[in-house]
Amino acid sequence: MSNPYQSKKRWKYLLLFFAVIIAGSSLLYTNYLVKNIARSERTRAQVWARTMKQVLSTIDEDHLNFVFLVRDSLSVPAIVTDESGEIKTTRGLDSTKTFIDIPPEPEKNPDPKKKKPPVYDPQYFENELATMKAQHQPIRISIPGFGGSYWLVYYKDSQLLTQLKVFPYVQLSIIAVFLMVAYSAFSSTRKSEQNQVWVGLAKETAHQLGTPISSLLAWIELLKDKFNAEEDPLIAEMSNDVKRLEVVADRFSKIGSQPVLEQHSVYDVVKDFVDYFRVRVTDKITFEVNGDHYLTAGINVPLFDWVIENLLKNAVNAIEGKGSIKVDIAANKTRNLVYIDVTDTGKGIPRSKFATVFRPGYTTRKRGWGLGLSLTKRMVENYHRGQIFVKDSEVGKGTTFRIILKNTSHDQDTTA
Repeated sequence: MSNPYQSKKRWKYLLLFFAVIIAGSSLLYTNYLVKNIARSERTRAQVWARTMKQVLSTIDEDHLNFVFLVRDSLSVPAIVTDESGEIKTTRGLDSTKTFIDIPPEPEKNPDPKKKKPPVYDPQYFENELATMKAQHQPIRISIPGFGGSYWLVYYKDSQLLTQLKVFPYVQLSIIAVFLMVAYSAFSSTRKSEQNQVWVGLAKETAHQLGTPISSLLAWIELLKDKFNAEEDPLIAEMSNDVKRLEVVADRFSKIGSQPVLEQHSVYDVVKDFVDYFRVRVTDKITFEVNGDHYLTAGINVPLFDWVIENLLKNAVNAIEGKGSIKVDIAANKTRNLVYIDVTDTGKGIPRSKFATVFRPGYTTRKRGWGLGLSLTKRMVENYHRGQIFVKDSEVGKGTTFRIILKNTSHDQDTTA
């Protein structure tokens, strides 16, 4: 039988693979555009540098106007320095920070209404120049008539190119957020539908079991009267099993509604069910229950019996031949909790499957449905507000499941 969880997992990986392909393709294409625009801006910066050289060497006024026109068409920010690093001219920078004329001396009685000239910000130039040096190699232009001296043209990416570099990451982030929200909404809806189906099936099962259970109880009473077998042990065991069916029907009827939790001795509840269970399995498996008899917790007995039953059945199935199952009940006084450890000497669980065993559909048995531990987790966490997990396991040696419930012993002592 195919495992629905494994099938769903494969679909998730397939969708993730296609998502990575789409994201990678988007980034590669954007990178291709960025390189083309960067190459174009490099060419424009080179043209601007050449016009600067022409400005310094030409004396033809008409030609000079054309050169200035070409120079001023550059859209990328640029700084020109001499070989010593002194700034000679700039282009495309923040005009509020690039006033390089020496400001006038401060007046003794300044007019507050008089507009002050902008102040040259050397730190701004240092930051911009450092950015340009980090982004691109400078363009070197020689200065005619100055004995081989040269200027360096530094430039940085235009605002368009910067935005284009950032855009795919913003786009992918928005898509990722949308997909996560959509997936959360879809998962929530799907879980709600599954819960409705589960509740409806459970209640219908309880309803269908009601009639034959009542009939069986009546037939048992008739057998006792007809054969005068009030003390017959076979009929007594038959009666116990029918009562067990009543408990099962009661469990299913409680699904979907908030069960009433009552204060019970954890040891007594567990011990009673283990005693019932041990006579219904092979005598090659021994059972042991240890713990404090006075530890109490909020428990719905029919549902908690179901939890212990599922754990014991899994333990029995894991044991091949002879083995033992031990239940230890202890208190964590610091955190005010009750620990219930169910340990078997079965074939064990690989560490990689510790979380997987609680998922619907996971089973190692050929005829298993993989629902027992999933229901167990639901009943412990949703109905008893506790926790259940694989505490420890070693392949070939055995497994320990741990249930954690709130310890109410102290509350009862205080009330008393």
